[in-house]
Formats: sequence, structure tokens, C-alpha cells
Amino acid sequence: MKRTLNIIALRTIRHSERHDILTAYSREAGRVAFAIPAGSGREASRRRALLMPLGLLECVADMKPGREIHTMRDPRALRPLHGLRMHPVKSAVAMFIAEVLAVILREGPADEGMFDYVARSVVALDVMEGAGVANFHICFMVGLSRVLGIEPDTADYQEGMVFDMAGGHFRLTPPLHSHYLDAARSRMVVELLRMNLTNLHLYKMNRMQRNEMLDTILEYFSLHYTALSSLRSLDVVRDLF
Repeated sequence: MKRTLNIIALRTIRHSERHDILTAYSREAGRVAFAIPAGSGREASRRRALLMPLGLLECVADMKPGREIHTMRDPRALRPLHGLRMHPVKSAVAMFIAEVLAVILREGPADEGMFDYVARSVVALDVMEGAGVANFHICFMVGLSRVLGIEPDTADYQEGMVFDMAGGHFRLTPPLHSHYLDAARSRMVVELLRMNLTNLHLYKMNRMQRNEMLDTILEYFSLHYTALSSLRSLDVVRDLF
């Protein structure tokens, strides 16, 4: 069955001398995989540019029942992403986000809200300038927790509370387990949850603070969704920011 799909490219790996495998997330069918011709000519170069991590595309997919890997034709960019392609720091951030999504979006039905959130974020990163880029991966993860339905509950927060990461809420006294943050770090989490794509440039953090917040977010995701401790691109964003 042929379907027109809007997709976000996540990663491409070599499968054989003739084919690569593209993993992507589509608005219409959720996670999908495609066999892509390998090669070194002009057409192959154009295709690699289209299918870079977080590339936004439309294609016609031939999706046959019972098959996990499909074929595509007529891929075209939904939006040219010159910033992601030309800016090495943005490209590194895109690789990190794409790897996170490749782990998180493993299965389940299509989620238009998820697709739209990621697509908006990709466009924002592509055109972003200045200090906001350094905070983008943290901002994206905060928003992703909201889309996944695991955002911490700050409704009852008061100054001096600690954050119970396993429970996903704030409390007056530490829990019996070790997965909690002290009062100072808990306050930082509350502030962090107010970050969005329009105000992320206002958050002033040094490298140590930024990496501490990233570690906290990854631990929280591991407790509530899936483990993200083995990301290959993690050290890259740590060193960059």
C-alpha cells in the first residue's frame, strides 16, 4: 500500500553494499524504517543531506503488510534546514536529539502531537542564534517530558521542598529511597520547567550547571520512561556546552 508520509529522519545505518536503513518517525504511521539506496554520486549526496538527523521530509512510502522495512520514493524536504546542515554545533545538538528520539519512539501508534512538537523544535533550532543554542537540548527534553505525560508536578511546590524523582512530585521531607534532589537543586528544577523555545536564551548556566541539569533529566527519564544512559552523542553535548 502506497502512503504519503511526513517523516522526521532519526538515523541511517549501513545495511549492505547496496542499501542503507533509515529509521524515521512519521506523523501518519509512527516509527518507520526504509531501505535507502547506498552510493556516492550526486543523487546519493542529495539524499544524505535530506536524511540528516532531524531532517523533515515528505515521501511516498510503499508499506507492504508484514514487512518491517519499507521503500520510499519522491522524498522532498518539507523545509530546508540550512542551519542544521551548515552549523556544526547545531548539527551536534540535532544528533543528540535524534538519538534520544530513536530510543524513546520505539513502538506504539502514531502520535500527531509528538510529531508536531518535534517538527516545531527542529525548525526553531534551525533558525536559532546566540545563547539559546547552548540550552536547546535541555529545553527540548523538558518539553518532551510534557508531551510524554511524565512532566513533574509543581502545583504544590513551596520553597525548601525536595524533589522526589521516583514519585515525580515535591515533598517537605526526603523520601526513603535515594532518587531525590536537595532543596537547592529542586528549586532549579522548578525554574527549569518554565523554560520554553521563546525564553530559553534567558537561562544563564555554566557548563557544570548545564551538565548537572542534563544528568538530572536523563535520570528522571530513566526512572519514568526508558533508560537513556548509553547515548553515544551524550559526551559531545557535554563537551560543547
